[in-house]
Amino acid sequence: MAATDVDVFSNEEKRNLNLGGHVGFDSLPDQLVSKSVTQGFCFNILCVGETGIGKSTLMNTLFNTMFENEEASHYQNGVYLRPRTYDLKESNVQLKLTIVDTVGFGDQINKEDSYKPIVNYIDTEFENYLQEELKIKRSLFNYHDTRIHICLYFIAPTGHSLKSLDLVTMKKLDSKVNIIPIIAKADTISKSELHKFKIKIMSELVSNGVQIYQFPTDDETVSEINASMNAHLPFAVVGSVEEVKVGNKTVRARQYPWGIVQVENESHCDFVKLREMLIRVNMEDLREQTHARHYELYRRCKLEEMGFKDTDPDSQPFSLQETYEAKRKEFLGDLQRKEEEMRQMFVNKVKETEAELKEKERELHDKFEQLKRMHQEEKRKVEEKRRDLEEEMNAFNRKKVAVETLSLAQPMKKEKDRKKSVKTENQSGVSASSSKVMMAKANVEPLNCQSWWQAIQCCTCLVHNAAWKPAGLF
Repeated sequence: MAATDVDVFSNEEKRNLNLGGHVGFDSLPDQLVSKSVTQGFCFNILCVGETGIGKSTLMNTLFNTMFENEEASHYQNGVYLRPRTYDLKESNVQLKLTIVDTVGFGDQINKEDSYKPIVNYIDTEFENYLQEELKIKRSLFNYHDTRIHICLYFIAPTGHSLKSLDLVTMKKLDSKVNIIPIIAKADTISKSELHKFKIKIMSELVSNGVQIYQFPTDDETVSEINASMNAHLPFAVVGSVEEVKVGNKTVRARQYPWGIVQVENESHCDFVKLREMLIRVNMEDLREQTHARHYELYRRCKLEEMGFKDTDPDSQPFSLQETYEAKRKEFLGDLQRKEEEMRQMFVNKVKETEAELKEKERELHDKFEQLKRMHQEEKRKVEEKRRDLEEEMNAFNRKKVAVETLSLAQPMKKEKDRKKSVKTENQSGVSASSSKVMMAKANVEPLNCQSWWQAIQCCTCLVHNAAWKPAGLF
């Protein structure tokens, strides 16, 4: 059927008809109640507040039971969320209750990012539900919905004004969860101070644009009570699991030396108002608001980020198939572009690596040539030293041979000299006697010489004289 035919049928005037008898579809509400009771319900509460402000005590008081609690330390490095799920049953109605506690909130010196773990947790639960919705084979019927339905924000009873941390955190959360501010430990301030404190809190919330949960007034059955309870926000509550006997009955209260503060006494605190509005009157509205308002906002933003829209630029209905095909083409185009970029990056990287390797190779080659030249130079020097050493060895050997030859010829020369000297002695016998006569004469007749030169001449004359000259000497 064409889209124009559908538009024609949708624009036709609807006609009211009268039934001729009882049909039975008036039992649909009963069927819905029966099915819902069989399936059970889930409700998730987020408690945000400083450590020791009374979050666990109020939860125990609110559901009239004792949940498992661990005392948190004031020395946490950061804020982390601790969810715990309990199965409760009242009459024949089953409730899967999840209480999420913010451990370490407000205990750090730097509280700037204290809200981020809370926001991340809420977004994570929305994302889990969205992923379950987008599955081809969904199981939402038995899916455990962990989306936060209500945030009870605990305000310290200072009696002055809200802290900056409170304003910043509630401002970050108001678009993601239903917020109900409550004043914890309201029995620590007087009624007059409490009234002024409530007015101050609401004034600051309005001036800072923080949107808190307003009880609905569109349903006539609860519009009156909800309108009156909206005027009592924020609720000032007191929590206690201790039972104290007052008169003839036992009530939950806090006993002090000066008196007793009854938890369920509306003149003492707003605990009863909180329980009525939160559990007995508006629990289903909180669930609906979470799904229809906060989750839809998250889902819309998420799908818009993915490129899905309800209408095209011409304000015409947009086909999901066309959107899918367009996004698929866009994705494939981006994938191809990124692949090409990565390929080009790889090629550039390979070229750079090759250039670096060539540069390293050239440096190694230059270094090898330098070492080769140094090796040749060292080899040449070694050869020169070897030649010099061989020449020195040859010269030494020649000298050695000469010395050995000289040492062999010396005894022969001495023998010849000895023989020659013996012969000379035999031939100079006469000369010796003549010398003796001359010397005797010289002793007898002294020389008349005035100087050493005259004496030498006189001696020379004597020697050259024929009488003094031995035969064969001169």
